[in-house]
Amino acid sequence: MDENLIYEILSVVEEIPPGKVATYGQVAKLIGREKNARLVGKVLGMSSYYGTYPCHRMVNHAGRLVPGWTEQADLLAQEGVLLKDGLHVDLKKYQWEV
Repeated sequence: MDENLIYEILSVVEEIPPGKVATYGQVAKLIGREKNARLVGKVLGMSSYYGTYPCHRMVNHAGRLVPGWTEQADLLAQEGVLLKDGLHVDLKKYQWEV
């Protein structure tokens, strides 16, 4: 995978402010690859190899948290992001407006 692309994705994720979330598709669009939301997810899955990034602020298009990542809800709650039903963030309230 292209290292420049990886750092481009991670640099956008790094910009998401505390208390806000972004979707994979939103990040893909910001880097000019709006049809590559899955690529964004794949890169985030490897992000620990490149440093520390606020990946907990990433959700899917419906605001759903990452399945199996139990710490994500706690990390978001520490920033004031409350869940609608234990699995979803209210995107109307918490989505990062770029």
